[in-house]
Amino acid sequence: MVQGIGQCLLEGATYSEDAKLLTASFMDYAMPRADNMPSFDFDTRNVPSTTNAMGIKGAGEAGTIGACPAVIDALDRACGIRHIEMPTSPHRIWSAIQNATGN
Repeated sequence: MVQGIGQCLLEGATYSEDAKLLTASFMDYAMPRADNMPSFDFDTRNVPSTTNAMGIKGAGEAGTIGACPAVIDALDRACGIRHIEMPTSPHRIWSAIQNATGN
């Protein structure tokens, strides 16, 4: 989940005007860290697949896939922000909140 939140909030490919990649390493943008993430409670509900003879299905990226939409949904529910450019950098989020709340 932290990887998905990091992708949504912190990571992004940035290019110069001459198409040089400016964010080519982890030194170029913030890396998500456990100490700046919320706590998570995680539960599973195992439901066998009906389309696989062994009843199995993949779920290795489940936290990553749902994290970004959850962040965007939280912005919508809290502030009515219906659209924001990705990646949602801290500055973009702050600006969107200011615009949404009239501050």
